[in-house]
Amino acid sequence: MTPRPTPSPRRMAALALAVALLAGCATPGDRAQAARLDDGQALALAARTEALPAADWWRVLGDAQLDTLIEQALRDQPSLAVARERVRRAQAQADVLLAAHGPQAQLSASLTRQRYSEHGLVPAPIAGDTWSSGELQAALAWSPDLFGAQAAEQAAALGQARAARAEAAAAANGLATQIARGHVALARLLAQREVLQAQTAQRERIRQITQRRVAAGLDTRVEQVQADAALPDLRVQLEALDEQTTLLRRQLAVLSGQAPEALSGLSPRLADLRSPALPSALGADLLGRRPDLVAARWRVEASLADVRAAEAAFYPSINLVAYAGLSALGLDRLFDLGSRQLGVQPALRLPLFDGGRLRAALQGRESERNAAIAQYNATLLDAVREAGDALASEQSLQRQRAEQARALAAAEQAHSIAEKRYAAGLGNQLTVLATETAVLAQRRNAVDLQARQLDNRLALIKALGGGWIDDTALAAR
Repeated sequence: MTPRPTPSPRRMAALALAVALLAGCATPGDRAQAARLDDGQALALAARTEALPAADWWRVLGDAQLDTLIEQALRDQPSLAVARERVRRAQAQADVLLAAHGPQAQLSASLTRQRYSEHGLVPAPIAGDTWSSGELQAALAWSPDLFGAQAAEQAAALGQARAARAEAAAAANGLATQIARGHVALARLLAQREVLQAQTAQRERIRQITQRRVAAGLDTRVEQVQADAALPDLRVQLEALDEQTTLLRRQLAVLSGQAPEALSGLSPRLADLRSPALPSALGADLLGRRPDLVAARWRVEASLADVRAAEAAFYPSINLVAYAGLSALGLDRLFDLGSRQLGVQPALRLPLFDGGRLRAALQGRESERNAAIAQYNATLLDAVREAGDALASEQSLQRQRAEQARALAAAEQAHSIAEKRYAAGLGNQLTVLATETAVLAQRRNAVDLQARQLDNRLALIKALGGGWIDDTALAAR
């Protein structure tokens, strides 16, 4: 039997060193447990949402002025320009990282004119004289992704870019909704002003009739003071409406990227605005149509990739460099065959003792991951609540409008009866005006409820994502 060869002392030392290095490698230590990502199943969402809004949902209202305002805002609003530049920056960062992890090629050339010291390391005849030297070199470098660190870093950067894109969409959706709701609020103020002007004119008639009755001895000074006191209060309300109208027009102008005075003549009519359709239930597709939810999910995906990259930092990495070129002291010999230089430079990086830096970095990434998951869960809950609140308000507003319509019909009937009695000589004009006061009050309530319902439907459109659709599939974990 042939005896097994005894390992040489050099081989034994190399093996012992390898074992020591592996034993001393930096380790992740205790890991933080990942937070639970809510998938929406516990929120009682239906399979899908009916009557989802279109991308240009504001056109449903049927107001050409509003269409122009929103389109101009989406084009010219400075805040959206900032959001778009953030998207460009995030995408550029992802592209830089992607390029940095690929094979690198470089060509360099240098020329040096130098006087060498007579007392330096360089011997004669170079020492004490001035020489020109040149170098021309091509190099290739590549770092193979052995443990997925580069892929994880690229996935994290791409996730951040996609999140920025979704956040820009959320900003655009929010701006369009804000302008649309402001447009409805302006129409409400103008409609209220029409009713208030009618109330003022009607109160003026009551004051004049009361004045004549007091002069005839049919009423007392008390009735006269009461009739006079109603007019200043109505004028204050008119002035307050005019102030709100002016401020709202200025706000809409700025939101659409115009000078504050640009929309001083904007006068939408509430009666001309059409109401958008409503969904009957909230579906799970809501999770992929709200840009803020999609952005939060991409933040989670990016944080998960960051954790994978931090884990891979504990493993070895290899960098390969190869170069070829020419180098000579004296330019006349630069292209001689003897001036060529070739080299290969493999490098291995193995983390050993780093004072806990890698472990702390991993813990920080895990904390960011859990925070991103918590933020997503909070955004999801808020999204479902926001949409559910709008649906609940819609149901209540429908009932309120039905009851208010009955109250208005009753007030108009009473006014009609009073007018007929007055025409027949069975009643006085003050009774007619009193019933007209009730009619005008109900018409003002009708304006408020109509505007509230339309505003609530716009809020629901925003809660449903404003017609936005993510054009990228969420990365598989």
